[in-house]
Amino acid sequence: MPRSPLSACTTPGCPNTSTGGKCTRCRAEQRRASDQQRGSPASRGYGRQHRERFRAGVLERDPVCVLCNSAPATVADHHPLSRRQLVDYGADPDDPAYGRGLCSTCDKRQTAQRQPGGWNRPAET
Repeated sequence: MPRSPLSACTTPGCPNTSTGGKCTRCRAEQRRASDQQRGSPASRGYGRQHRERFRAGVLERDPVCVLCNSAPATVADHHPLSRRQLVDYGADPDDPAYGRGLCSTCDKRQTAQRQPGGWNRPAET
Protein backbone atom coordinates (compact mmCIF):
# COMPACT_ATOMS: atom_id res chain seq x y z
CA MET A 1 0.00 0.00 0.00
CA PRO A 2 1.52 3.39 -0.95
CA ARG A 3 2.31 5.87 1.80
CA SER A 4 1.18 9.48 1.88
CA PRO A 5 3.92 11.92 0.98
CA LEU A 6 5.49 13.77 3.89
CA SER A 7 4.71 17.46 4.28
CA ALA A 8 5.93 20.21 6.59
CA CYS A 9 4.59 20.31 10.14
CA THR A 10 1.84 22.94 10.43
CA THR A 11 3.34 24.43 13.61
CA PRO A 12 5.04 27.71 12.66
CA GLY A 13 8.83 27.40 12.85
CA CYS A 14 8.90 23.61 13.28
CA PRO A 15 11.42 21.98 10.92
CA ASN A 16 9.91 18.46 11.17
CA THR A 17 7.72 16.68 8.64
CA SER A 18 4.51 14.71 9.06
CA THR A 19 2.00 12.77 7.01
CA GLY A 20 -0.43 15.65 7.55
CA GLY A 21 -0.96 18.35 10.15
CA LYS A 22 1.35 18.61 13.15
CA CYS A 23 4.36 16.34 13.63
CA THR A 24 4.46 13.80 16.45
CA ARG A 25 6.56 16.07 18.70
CA CYS A 26 4.27 19.10 18.26
CA ARG A 27 1.14 16.98 18.84
CA ALA A 28 2.64 15.65 22.09
CA GLU A 29 3.53 19.18 23.25
CA GLN A 30 0.02 20.42 22.43
CA ARG A 31 -1.55 17.51 24.35
CA ARG A 32 0.72 18.14 27.36
CA ALA A 33 -0.16 21.86 27.42
CA SER A 34 -3.86 21.07 27.14
CA ASP A 35 -3.67 18.57 30.02
CA GLN A 36 -1.89 21.11 32.25
CA GLN A 37 -4.49 23.78 31.49
CA ARG A 38 -7.37 21.40 32.14
CA GLY A 39 -6.13 20.30 35.56
CA SER A 40 -6.26 16.95 37.30
CA PRO A 41 -9.50 15.01 37.71
CA ALA A 42 -9.42 15.71 41.47
CA SER A 43 -9.09 19.46 40.88
CA ARG A 44 -12.17 19.29 38.62
CA GLY A 45 -14.23 17.58 41.36
CA TYR A 46 -13.70 13.92 40.50
CA GLY A 47 -11.89 12.91 43.68
CA ARG A 48 -12.56 10.33 46.39
CA GLN A 49 -16.14 11.51 47.09
CA HIS A 50 -16.98 11.07 43.41
CA ARG A 51 -15.48 7.57 43.22
CA GLU A 52 -16.84 6.28 46.52
CA ARG A 53 -20.29 7.90 46.57
CA PHE A 54 -21.36 8.78 43.05
CA ARG A 55 -19.67 6.18 40.85
CA ALA A 56 -20.10 3.27 43.25
CA GLY A 57 -23.72 4.22 44.01
CA VAL A 58 -24.74 4.60 40.36
CA LEU A 59 -23.09 1.37 39.22
CA GLU A 60 -24.58 -0.56 42.14
CA ARG A 61 -28.06 0.76 41.29
CA ASP A 62 -27.64 0.31 37.49
CA PRO A 63 -25.53 -2.83 36.87
CA VAL A 64 -26.73 -2.95 33.23
CA CYS A 65 -26.56 -0.01 30.79
CA VAL A 66 -29.81 1.95 31.04
CA LEU A 67 -29.74 2.86 27.32
CA CYS A 68 -29.02 -0.41 25.49
CA ASN A 69 -30.07 -2.78 28.32
CA SER A 70 -27.61 -5.39 27.07
CA ALA A 71 -24.08 -4.51 28.22
CA PRO A 72 -22.77 -4.17 31.77
CA ALA A 73 -22.66 -0.57 33.02
CA THR A 74 -19.06 0.58 33.46
CA VAL A 75 -19.50 4.36 33.41
CA ALA A 76 -21.40 6.52 35.91
CA ASP A 77 -22.81 9.40 33.85
CA HIS A 78 -24.30 12.59 35.30
CA HIS A 79 -27.80 12.88 33.84
CA PRO A 80 -29.94 14.86 33.01
CA LEU A 81 -27.70 17.69 34.25
CA SER A 82 -23.92 17.77 33.99
CA ARG A 83 -21.69 17.92 37.06
CA ARG A 84 -20.97 21.60 36.31
CA GLN A 85 -24.71 22.40 36.11
CA LEU A 86 -25.40 20.61 39.40
CA VAL A 87 -22.69 22.64 41.14
CA ASP A 88 -24.09 25.87 39.63
CA TYR A 89 -27.58 25.01 40.95
CA GLY A 90 -26.22 24.24 44.43
CA ALA A 91 -27.08 20.53 44.22
CA ASP A 92 -24.77 17.77 45.46
CA PRO A 93 -22.99 16.50 42.31
CA ASP A 94 -21.89 13.34 44.11
CA ASP A 95 -25.46 12.21 44.87
CA PRO A 96 -26.10 8.99 42.88
CA ALA A 97 -29.66 10.19 42.22
CA TYR A 98 -28.19 12.54 39.60
CA GLY A 99 -26.57 9.75 37.60
CA ARG A 100 -27.16 6.75 35.39
CA GLY A 101 -25.10 3.69 34.55
CA LEU A 102 -23.93 3.34 30.94
CA CYS A 103 -21.75 0.96 28.98
CA SER A 104 -18.67 2.48 27.38
CA THR A 105 -20.20 2.49 23.87
CA CYS A 106 -23.38 4.32 24.93
CA ASP A 107 -21.35 6.77 27.05
CA LYS A 108 -19.16 7.68 24.07
CA ARG A 109 -22.23 8.12 21.85
CA GLN A 110 -23.96 10.34 24.42
CA THR A 111 -20.83 12.43 24.99
CA ALA A 112 -20.42 13.00 21.25
CA GLN A 113 -24.03 14.21 21.02
CA ARG A 114 -24.02 16.43 24.13
CA GLN A 115 -20.45 17.76 24.05
CA PRO A 116 -19.41 18.02 20.41
CA GLY A 117 -15.81 18.93 19.79
CA GLY A 118 -13.29 19.04 17.00
CA TRP A 119 -14.88 18.93 13.56
CA ASN A 120 -18.33 18.37 15.08
CA ARG A 121 -18.23 21.53 17.20
CA PRO A 122 -21.00 23.95 16.21
CA ALA A 123 -19.88 27.35 14.96
CA GLU A 124 -20.13 30.05 17.61
CA THR A 125 -22.08 33.11 16.64
